[in-house]
Amino acid sequence: MRVRLLGTGSADGWPNPFCECRSCEEERTVGRLRMPTAALVDDILLIDSGPTAPYSASLGGISLRRVEHLVLTHGHPDHLAPSILLWREWVSGLTVLHVWGPSMAIDLCRDWVGPDSPVEFHVIAAGDCVTLATAHDSYELRALEANHDPRRIDSIAGEALLYDLQSPRGERLLYATDTGPFTPAMLESMRGRQYDVVLIDESFGDKTDHGTGHFDLDSLPVTLHAARECAATSDHTRVIAVHLSHHNPPTDELRARLHGMGAELMDDLAVIDTAASRSRHLITGGARSGKSSHAERLADRHPKVVYVATGGERPNDLEWAQRIAAHRERRPSHWTTIETADLETTLATAPADAVVLVDCIGLWLTAQLDSADAWGRETDSDMRAQVESAITALIEAVRDCPASVILVTNEVGMDLVPPHAGGRLFRDLLGITNSRLADACDRVTLVVAGRALDLPRSSP
Repeated sequence: MRVRLLGTGSADGWPNPFCECRSCEEERTVGRLRMPTAALVDDILLIDSGPTAPYSASLGGISLRRVEHLVLTHGHPDHLAPSILLWREWVSGLTVLHVWGPSMAIDLCRDWVGPDSPVEFHVIAAGDCVTLATAHDSYELRALEANHDPRRIDSIAGEALLYDLQSPRGERLLYATDTGPFTPAMLESMRGRQYDVVLIDESFGDKTDHGTGHFDLDSLPVTLHAARECAATSDHTRVIAVHLSHHNPPTDELRARLHGMGAELMDDLAVIDTAASRSRHLITGGARSGKSSHAERLADRHPKVVYVATGGERPNDLEWAQRIAAHRERRPSHWTTIETADLETTLATAPADAVVLVDCIGLWLTAQLDSADAWGRETDSDMRAQVESAITALIEAVRDCPASVILVTNEVGMDLVPPHAGGRLFRDLLGITNSRLADACDRVTLVVAGRALDLPRSSP
């Protein structure tokens, strides 16, 4: 899923054109303007279209011709300028545009289309689940309740919706503006969703006496913690603050404060690519260092885990059987376990909403050496080429896996030189594999004596 932010600002944008506060003046000084929030998904779905969204698209070099669905959160003018439907009608040869939203928002659109306009309207309400069919695929859209200005429950604000959008590849976006703190009912509707991206309201910054259905810097971290507790978000979720106003501190300060609560700040026209946001984590360490336990604790934060055991069975080896049994006993019963050394196929077919935990790469490499009949042929170039080809295929599978991946490996190059050629071959090839996997991963952790140390990426 590719999400382009056509705007990240509140109704009046940021800076407010009439304000000379510190936040507004600093934004003007650097020439930054945040226009009302809207998002374009895969160039096919447009979520909200206020008065500036079409112009933002043009500034970003984007045509809206391919948009097949317009999804509206509510009818406030910063989220809906229905004139876009008239402008579209002036261009010939366009396919049908499906417009989705609460009844009041849809009613505001009807007078802006002619009887022959290629537009179809669809009224939806909180709790509805619909399929957004496109020319090549389909998306699943869930409308969720918003906590937007409860003082005006019978107004357009009372009809405001949040949206849970799932792509054909299983990636999930939560579009959460306009809203204030998530209620228990709202959190329950998001439980276990493991969103890849959350676009969340942060209108009021340090102004906490606004009394409206929006977030400020006091209420936002409380909701983000609650979302994490109910597994609506996880380590791999990118939380982006939107609907920003000049009530926030200047950008650099705001960015630092958001970072402290696990959220990000992005400029208008920035792109969020969920393929890039899926995490790749390599965990290495010596024997009995605690690396597997650390990996399992990380994986257990996710509601859907695929555990890939690469060790296989060893007949008549009681000690090995006891090791396998201990691993099986400590794994949660709801995890899916696959016992295989075919990591290429397993990673390629992993569900996008899962985290795949592979334990371990050392045993996988042993299986590749067995398959190549490597032992006793340590200097055979054809054998080595076969194993190195398998390593390359593994690296590509890790990069292309639709799910987040946690890989456990062994650190065997920090001890004595093995006395036999086979041991030296294994050590060298595992070192090469670990280095290449580290390059493919966005996080590498070394576990020593039960202590986990994150390793920074080397400077170029």
